[in-house]
Amino acid sequence: MPATTTLSLRLATTYRNPNDPSLDDLEPSSLPRQGYKNKKVWPPDFSRMTPQEQLRLEKRFKRRIALASARPRWVKFIKLSQLFTITFVVIYCVLFMKWEYGPQPFDGVRAWFWDALDQLKGGQQNALRKPVEASRGDVLPQAKSDK
Repeated sequence: MPATTTLSLRLATTYRNPNDPSLDDLEPSSLPRQGYKNKKVWPPDFSRMTPQEQLRLEKRFKRRIALASARPRWVKFIKLSQLFTITFVVIYCVLFMKWEYGPQPFDGVRAWFWDALDQLKGGQQNALRKPVEASRGDVLPQAKSDK
């Protein structure tokens, strides 16, 4: 950060450090009273810092901000909701969705799934159930000829 920008930022702040020697010319009533001396001047003067010190300071405060803004429960909730939503949409598309055009791409998977589910229930309904092709109403009808 250039020195002029840092200087303008420091002058624009409403808080004045009472330990800053450049403020000696101000009247004492305008400065807040403080019973202890600050360890560090804030904001730091980047013109007096080496690039290594600037980088170290920047890394430290980036890490502190990341830790302070972390919301692990919220992130976990969002990830789980995304997982359940995507899983629901895929299962719905494969097992239940009626496709409007031509043969359905998941006919084999659907037939296998519902047959396996029927076998788990007891297998007695298989004899009463119509064949898959005859019971489906979503197959396109044959085109009529006008001859």
